[in-house]
Amino acid sequence: MHHIEQVYINGEFVTPHGTERFDLYNPATARVIGQVCLADAVDGERAIAAARAAFPAWSKTTKQVRIAALQRMHAAVAARHDDLLEAVVEEYGAPASRSAWMASYPAEVIAQAIAALEAFEFTTVAGAARVEMTPLGVAGLITPWNSDAGFICGKLAAALAAGCTAVIKPSEMSALQTQIVTEALHAADLPPGVFNIVTGRGDTVGETISRHPHVAKISFTGSTRTGKAILRNAAENFTRVTLELGGKSPTLILDDADIKQAVPLAIQAGLMNSGQACVAGTRILVPQSRKAEFEQALAQAIAAVVSGDPRDAKTVVGPMVSERQWQRVQGYIQKGLAEGARLLVGGVGRPEGTWDGWFVRPTLFTDVHNQMAIARDEIFGPVLCVITYRDEAEAIAIANDTDYGLSALVLGGDSGRARRVAQQIHAGRVLVNTLTHEPKAPFGGFKHSGVGREMGAWGISAFMEPKTILG
Repeated sequence: MHHIEQVYINGEFVTPHGTERFDLYNPATARVIGQVCLADAVDGERAIAAARAAFPAWSKTTKQVRIAALQRMHAAVAARHDDLLEAVVEEYGAPASRSAWMASYPAEVIAQAIAALEAFEFTTVAGAARVEMTPLGVAGLITPWNSDAGFICGKLAAALAAGCTAVIKPSEMSALQTQIVTEALHAADLPPGVFNIVTGRGDTVGETISRHPHVAKISFTGSTRTGKAILRNAAENFTRVTLELGGKSPTLILDDADIKQAVPLAIQAGLMNSGQACVAGTRILVPQSRKAEFEQALAQAIAAVVSGDPRDAKTVVGPMVSERQWQRVQGYIQKGLAEGARLLVGGVGRPEGTWDGWFVRPTLFTDVHNQMAIARDEIFGPVLCVITYRDEAEAIAIANDTDYGLSALVLGGDSGRARRVAQQIHAGRVLVNTLTHEPKAPFGGFKHSGVGREMGAWGISAFMEPKTILG
């Protein structure tokens, strides 16, 4: 059993003021594997005070000092790779197809921040003026459970690169990963108070951070509903915000697509991270003229996907993170049936050969129209739907007919045409015939998918304001 009894404030592991114990589960067995003592509002206040005290000195450090600190962070986090790998399997249920990436990404994203900082221009000339990029102050970083260690390291690295200090509130469901990352960051020997990590509930620690007058910037990744609450809280103090929220991403397969290339990419896009990904391509748009052909190929591909034990090398889809999330996904599968969608593969219940864990049958619906709940709501599970279109104009209209706009995928034989279609889709990122990520490019969403951008120079700039100096 794991017992996590401390939070990290002002360079030290300390016993929190909060006393609530939160059970940690292995989602593959639905059994308790430990407990974490949660921070409360008092701990949040203490962490903010520590970050505020550390800000004047850290904000005046040189680029070289910050790069050296990030390099120490990178080395310390990379050294804990194996521990992180075990944690993401035990605590999150990530299968081999995902867990290897989740264990290496925290160090990789720090390296990406180092590269961005090395190229970053803090001072530029605009006519007769000098424009200086100025760090905002204390940054509140609120991270989700679906890639805990990666989000902690990515947001923190960008904030520190900009000259901000930070208070991090990770998800309480990811306390094992958080503990490993915190120990690694402590070993990197940063000045006390430059970063603070307080695991607690959103309605206590998260609320304290988002409402606090001494927090100058909020960076949040999570649900659109919570993002709206943070935005309302931040308005009171004009706190700057970056919100990376939900998605209902379209995978638009054009009529000239090679089915052998398009179907594997569409399945990978829809089932990434066991479907628990804000960028998952859960709406698959196919031409009406090729509906039967794509239905058959997609159904065969999903039927071959193994959902089960994350420690089995053949597993592609692991368990949902919690019983609540499992029930949510089951509810949407039932809703799809009730709305009249036709089930091609999967359905309610657990996959064959699984019993106790929060496993879901990879599910594919067809005869779906874009007003059904399964086509409009972010399910956050391995549930995909096929939607047909008559021509290119209708395909683009359906792709854009959503409250979200985080990511999209266009698949087609003519790459020039596919790029022209991509330019007409309202999303912060549109991939064309690839699932490759580019860390130097900005990442974020349109509409209800968020505000602002992360990654690269944009990620550093998000923690700064331009100051114009004349004369």
